[in-house]
Amino acid sequence: MDEESPHSLPAILTSPAGWTGAAKAAGKRGRWMGGQPQGGIVVSMDRVLTQQEIDSVFQKLRGKRGPRQAAYVVTPYDFRRPDRIPKDQLRAIHALHETFARSVASSLSAYLRAYVITNLVAVEQLSFQEFSQSLPSPTVLIALNLQPLEGRAVLELNPALVFPILEMMLGGGAVPAPLPEREITEIEKNILDGVVRIILQDLREAWRTVADLSFDVVGYETEPQLLQGLGPHEAVVAVSMEVRLGDHSGMLNLAIPSVVVKMLRQRFSQKWAVRRVGKEDERERLFKLLQRAEVQLDVRLEGGRLSLAGILQLAPGDIIVFDYPVEKPVGVFLNGRLRYEGSLASTGRKLAVRLGRLIAPGE
Repeated sequence: MDEESPHSLPAILTSPAGWTGAAKAAGKRGRWMGGQPQGGIVVSMDRVLTQQEIDSVFQKLRGKRGPRQAAYVVTPYDFRRPDRIPKDQLRAIHALHETFARSVASSLSAYLRAYVITNLVAVEQLSFQEFSQSLPSPTVLIALNLQPLEGRAVLELNPALVFPILEMMLGGGAVPAPLPEREITEIEKNILDGVVRIILQDLREAWRTVADLSFDVVGYETEPQLLQGLGPHEAVVAVSMEVRLGDHSGMLNLAIPSVVVKMLRQRFSQKWAVRRVGKEDERERLFKLLQRAEVQLDVRLEGGRLSLAGILQLAPGDIIVFDYPVEKPVGVFLNGRLRYEGSLASTGRKLAVRLGRLIAPGE
C-alpha cells in the first residue's frame, strides 16, 4: 500500500493519551475544529492523516506503556511432602524431648543399676521412608498407638543398645564385645518389655504437658517395611537420641506422624507462650530448690608410690609418709569435680582446709 494513500483516524480513542497523541500529530499539518473533544471523541479535522502518521501515533502510545509485570514464580507442589511444621513448633518438640531424655536416663539408671547417659541428637521432619532408610537392619521396631488420637508412632532401639541391655539384665556386664548380627528372639523380647515400659512411661509424662497420649504397644518388628499404619511418603517428626550404657553407645529413635503434631499445634503454641513468659520465675524457683541440695566436699592429697612387695608387707600400725610438702596446695572437690585449690589448716582439734583459687571448668 502507498504510504501517501489517505486513511481516516478512528473517531473514538480509548484514552486521553490517545487524543493527546493524535492532536500533536495533527498539529504539524492541520488543526482541530470545534474545540476540545468530549469523552475522547475527535470532532473534525481539516485534512486526513496518512498511514505513516497513524502508525507513528500508535508507536508513541505503545512506548508510553509501563514495563510488564514480572512473571509469577511457580513452585511445583510435591504431594509426598505436605506443609512443613513451623520452626517454633519444632523447637517446642525439641524442648519436650530434652525433658524426656533427662527423665529416661534417670529411670534406666535405676532399673539397670548402671550409669546411663542420654543425649538428644536431632528433632526434624522427614518422610517415613527417609526415617526407615537411616535405621540398621535388622533392628528392634515397636509400633505404638497414640490414643485418643488417630495415629501410629514407631519406637526404634538399635541393636548396639539392645544387646548390652539384655546382657546386663541377664547378669552380665556392659563389657565391650562383638555384637550379634541377628534378630532378637521371643524370649529376649519378653525380657526387653520391662525396659520398653519404662521408656514409654517417661515418654507419656513428657507429652502430658501437651496432650495425654497413651503410647500403647501394638507389636514388635525387625524391618520397617513390615510395619503397618505408616506409608513410605507420610511425613513424620523424627526424634533421635543417643544412649550410652557403660562402654556401649546406641541410638533410640522415635517417629511421630506430622498430622498428629499438627492436630496439637494450638496446644504447643499455648505451652510455648506460657513457658517464655514464666521462664524467669521458673529459674528463680529452681534456684531456691537447689539451695537445699547437699554437695559432697572432699580434700585430696597426692600420695606416694609403693611397690607391690612394700604393699604385701604393710601391717596395722605402720606409718606411711606422704611425699607432699605442707605448703603445697591441696585439691578441693565438689561432687567429685575439682573446683578449688586450698591449704591445710586446723580449727580447735579438727582438721580444716582454707579455700584458695577457684578453678574454672575444664582447667
